[in-house]
Amino acid sequence: MRRLWAQSLAIAAVLAVGVMIMVMANGTERSLRETRDTFYERNRFGDLFATATRAPDSLADQIATIPGVARVETRISNIAILDVAGMVEPAMGQIVSVPPSGRPAMNVPSVTHGRLPTPGARGEVLVNQGFAEAHGFQLGDGFHVTLNGQKRALTIVGTALSPEFIYTIGPNTIMPDDRRFGILWMAEDVLEAAYNLTGAFNTVSVGFGRGADEPAITQALDGLLKPYGGTGAYPRKDQISNAFLDGELKQLDVMARVVPPIFLVISAFLVNMVLGRLISLEREQIGLLKALGYQRAEIGWHYVKLAMVIGGVGVALGWGFGALASRGMAELYAQFFDFPYLIFVQYPSVYAISALAGLMAAASGALMAVRRVLALSPAVAMSPPAPTRFRRGMFDRVILWLKPAQPTMMILRAIGRWPLRAAMTTLGIATSASVMIASLFMFDAMDELMDVSFVQINRQDAIVEFALPRPRSVVDDLTQLPGVMAAEGVWMMPARLTNGHLTRRIAIEGRQDDDQLSRVFDAENGQVVHPAHGIVLARRLADKLALGVGDRVTVSFLTLPGRDFELVVTGLAGQYFGLSAYMDAAQLAKLIDRPAQVTGANLLIDARDSDALFGAVKQAPAIAGLTLMADVRQAFTDTIAQNAGMTTTINSFLAALIAIGVVYNAARIQLSERARELASLRILGFTRGEVSYILLGELFLLTLAAIPLGLLIGRGLAGAMVASFESDLFAIPLVVSRDTYLWAAGVVAAASVISALIVRRRIDRMDLVAVMKTRE
Repeated sequence: MRRLWAQSLAIAAVLAVGVMIMVMANGTERSLRETRDTFYERNRFGDLFATATRAPDSLADQIATIPGVARVETRISNIAILDVAGMVEPAMGQIVSVPPSGRPAMNVPSVTHGRLPTPGARGEVLVNQGFAEAHGFQLGDGFHVTLNGQKRALTIVGTALSPEFIYTIGPNTIMPDDRRFGILWMAEDVLEAAYNLTGAFNTVSVGFGRGADEPAITQALDGLLKPYGGTGAYPRKDQISNAFLDGELKQLDVMARVVPPIFLVISAFLVNMVLGRLISLEREQIGLLKALGYQRAEIGWHYVKLAMVIGGVGVALGWGFGALASRGMAELYAQFFDFPYLIFVQYPSVYAISALAGLMAAASGALMAVRRVLALSPAVAMSPPAPTRFRRGMFDRVILWLKPAQPTMMILRAIGRWPLRAAMTTLGIATSASVMIASLFMFDAMDELMDVSFVQINRQDAIVEFALPRPRSVVDDLTQLPGVMAAEGVWMMPARLTNGHLTRRIAIEGRQDDDQLSRVFDAENGQVVHPAHGIVLARRLADKLALGVGDRVTVSFLTLPGRDFELVVTGLAGQYFGLSAYMDAAQLAKLIDRPAQVTGANLLIDARDSDALFGAVKQAPAIAGLTLMADVRQAFTDTIAQNAGMTTTINSFLAALIAIGVVYNAARIQLSERARELASLRILGFTRGEVSYILLGELFLLTLAAIPLGLLIGRGLAGAMVASFESDLFAIPLVVSRDTYLWAAGVVAAASVISALIVRRRIDRMDLVAVMKTRE
C-alpha cells in the first residue's frame, strides 16, 4: 500500500463517489419520503379530490356513506386577484375556506405564526409562509383581494404551511413564485357570502379507510357530483403539489439506482488493471510461494486483502461525504418544498449495501486479476512469461503503410500487441465523458424546452383567468383595456378521454383556427397543427392512450353528465408541459350544442402601458387571475441558473476524477512495466521528451479514441434518463448541444493531460542505474 498509495487513492476516490451518491440519494429520498408521509398523516391530507360548480352541504353526508370513505371535508375555493402594496402588477391567490369549527378536518394547515381566522371575521386571513416571507409581511400587515368582483381589505393573522401546497404553483406557471402567488385561508361564512355559496361548496376532499377501493369511491363520488357541475374526481397522485414532489422523489431514486453502479464498475476495472499488472510483475514471487507450499487461496487472499483495503478507504470516504451531502440536500429540499420540518433518516441498510457493493467491486477486480496467475504451476509461474506471439496482421500493415517515426511506431505496436488492454483503458476513459454528457445535457434540454414552450407555442405576454366562463364577446372587451394590443380567447372544457381500458382526465382547449398568440405546435416536426373537424392530442397523451392519427377516441365532458362523443384524432402536437387536447372552438360548441365560451384569454401587451393595464385588471370584477409570461420565463431561467454552476462544477469534477483514475493508473503501471525499456532508450540517447512521448503517447491516442465513444455512450445515457423522468406533468427533450460535447471532451482531455504530467515527472526523475540493475 505504501508503494501503491497514489494509484490506490485514485481508485478509492472513484469508488467513494459511487458510495457517496448511493448514500446521498437514498438518504435524501428516504428523508423526504418520511417527512412527506408524516406531514400528510399528521395533517390528514386527502386521498381523493373533486370540484363542482355548486353542491349542497347536505351532499357531504351522502359522500360519507360511500363504502371505504373515512373522512369528508367540503370547502369553498377560488382563484382571486390580490393587490399588494409595492407591487404594480397584480398577484394571485388561492382562496381556501376554514370551517365554522375553526379547524379543518382534512388538509390541516400547520400554523407557523399567529392563528387561524375567526369565523365571521371578514378581514382576517391566514397566508402561506412563503408568500409572507416574499413580501416581508408581519402579523397585522394587510393587502387587498377581489372576491367575486368586490375588493376587500385583509389583515394577516397568521402564517402556515399546508400538505396541500407543498409545491406552491399558480395557474399557467411551471415554477413556484411566492411573490406573485399565495395561499389564503379565510372564514367559510365570509366566503359563502362573497361567492353566493351559502349552504353549498365547490370542492371536496375525501380520506380513505383501511382497504378502500379507490376506483369504486371515485365512480360513486363522480355520480353524486355530476348533477352539480362536478368535473371528475382525481386521486392524490394527480394532485398538482404531490405530483411534483413524487417526480422529484422519482429522480432521486433513479440517481440512486443508475449512477453508483457506473462508478463501482469503473472501480472494479481499475483494481483489475492495477493488480493485474502488479501480479504480472510479481509472477516469479507467486511461483516461489506456491513452490514453498502456500495454497492458491492464501496467495489469492493476499491480493484480495490489498483490494479490500483500497475498497475500505473508498467506502469510508463515501460514507463520510455521503452523510454530509445527504443531510444538506434533504434540508434544501425541505425548504424548496415548504415542509414545516424535516425528518432526517439514515437507514443502516443503505450503508451496509453501499459498503458491500464497494468492497465487492474491489474484490471482484482483484479476483479477475489474480485467477490467471494462480492457475499456473509453480515451475511455469517462476519462469519468465513466454514472449508475445507476433503475427503480422492488418494493424501492422497499416503501421508500415503509414511509415511513422520510430517512437510513434513503438506506440502503435504496443496498442496492437495488447488490444484488449487498450480497449478496456479506452472504455474506462470514455465513461468519464459519458458521465459529463448524461449530466450536462439537462441544460441543453431546458434551453430547447424554453424555446418550444415560450417562443414557438406560447407567444402571449399575459394570460387572463376568468372567475366563470364568459361569452366570446368578452374578448373584444379585453382589447379595450389600456395596453392590450391583441386578445385571443381560451375555452377549457374538463373531459375524460378513453380508448378501451386506457383513460386520462384532461382539459380540452377550444381554439380559433387563426390563433397566433398560443399555437398548437408539433416540436418534433416544427409545424403548426390545426384541429380541423376532430381532436388534436399531445404526443405523450396519445402514447398513453395508444392512439394515432386516424384513430377514434371516446370523449366524456365532465360538466355534461351522461354524454359521450366519438372523435377522430386528426393530429399530434409535441409539447413538454402537461397532457393537452385541442378542438376547433366552433366545432366544440356545435358538438355540445352550446354557444362558444371563453374561460380565459391570451393577451399581447404594450409594455409602455402595462402599469395602466395592471390597475385596470385589479379593478375588473370578472378577472380572477393574471399570469405574466415574462415572470414565468424568468422564474424558470433563474432556477436553472442557480443550479447550473454547481451542477457543472460537480459533474466536471466527477468526470475528471474518472479520467484521472484511469489514465494515471494506466500510466503508472506502464511505467513500472517498461522502466527497463525506457531506461535503455535513455542510455541509447533518447531524450526525456522522446521517452515520455513513447510512454504517454499511447494513452493520448487511447484518450482521443475514448472521447467520441464516451460522447456516444453519454447520449445513450441521456436518452435513458429522459425516458425515466417522463411524467404526466412534463417531459424533457433529448437535446445535446455542440458546446456540451466540447465541454465534456475538454474536461476529459484536460484530466488526461494532468495525469500524464504527473507521471512525466516520475520519468524525468528516473534513476537509470537503479532501474537497469538486474533483479535477483
